[in-house]
Amino acid sequence: MEYGFTPAQVALAEQVRELADTVVAPASYDYDTKQTLPYAIIRQMGEMGLFALPFPARYGGSTPEGDYTAFCLAVEQIGRVDQSLGVTLEAAIGLGAMPILRFGSQQQRDAWLPMLAAGEALAAFGLTEARAGSDAGATETTAVLDGHHWVLNGTKQFITNSGTDITRLVTVTAVTGEITRPDGSTAPELTAFLVPVPSEGLEVGPSYDKIGWHTSDTHPLTLTDVRVPTAAMLGERGRGFAYAVACLDEGRIAFAALATGAAQGCLEEAIRYSKERVVFGRPLEASQHIAFTIARMAAKVHTARLAWVEAARLMAAGEPFKKQASMAKLVASEAAVACAHDASQIFGGYGFLNSTVVARHYRDSKILEIGEGTSEVQLMVIARALGLSGGGV
Repeated sequence: MEYGFTPAQVALAEQVRELADTVVAPASYDYDTKQTLPYAIIRQMGEMGLFALPFPARYGGSTPEGDYTAFCLAVEQIGRVDQSLGVTLEAAIGLGAMPILRFGSQQQRDAWLPMLAAGEALAAFGLTEARAGSDAGATETTAVLDGHHWVLNGTKQFITNSGTDITRLVTVTAVTGEITRPDGSTAPELTAFLVPVPSEGLEVGPSYDKIGWHTSDTHPLTLTDVRVPTAAMLGERGRGFAYAVACLDEGRIAFAALATGAAQGCLEEAIRYSKERVVFGRPLEASQHIAFTIARMAAKVHTARLAWVEAARLMAAGEPFKKQASMAKLVASEAAVACAHDASQIFGGYGFLNSTVVARHYRDSKILEIGEGTSEVQLMVIARALGLSGGGV
């Protein structure tokens, strides 16, 4: 019962670990090479109920109110052997479905959540643009009201799960006007909209040629006079930025779990290889330097897991967790990068071969310090929470 997990959560983690080791890991290199999403495995994950874990039972979840910690455990176990598939699960829920659960109307929830919770469809979140990444206030996509429809125009980029065969929805943030702040300055009014896929005028651009996360689906989106009914507005007008921030706060906990899984995978591989590899007549593990390196890796993994578990506990208890989520994301992503570096060094030349999981973790892990808020954004959030004036832009 380490880390305070319940028996049900431990059982789930063991079940997902078995799936990861027996199904995901053996296929990972092949899908990574082909740079295609393994739909058969996605379907199997859906049948296991992994996409439904954080949702209430009425939408397909296995518990009355949903279990976000259990969801994070599933993400961690998948990410341990394949970050691409881990982020597919994490983003499908944390960015794709949770905005609807948290802020959607009952009609929107009933229409979308059952299929998303079943893993039969994927949803994406269209926030980032060429000039609006960390600064979402620089959004240039617009939405203009025309009768009973909103007309959307603009471009989004780096959108995960936006071009798969089972993508059915993209939440898009757009400028719908201007707001006046208490100090008299003005800022764009951002509103969120649910855009079905396909929609006339919505174009999914070619997949990016990425350094890592080859299996993860990532595309730019172009919206040209895309019309959605007024009922497609998510929540209240002008609350799009607040909704995005809230979902990112939650999502960073699962993202930290993904990074922890990557670090754990590197740790396990380093331990295994150090026991098997014989150099100068003795196993690598007999070297104090190797043993100490692996010990430090274990400490980093433990710290990362403690961080995301604490953030998840606070979230489940309805207590403030924004600072802890950013701390978890920061610590876990740094642990993943460091452990991937150390594991690759321990593997030597084999650590430079894409066929090894440590090599894939080495190139995959860097994005963990960028996606869903860069490390600098996390430091800004933490500094602000500490009341430091340097926590501004």
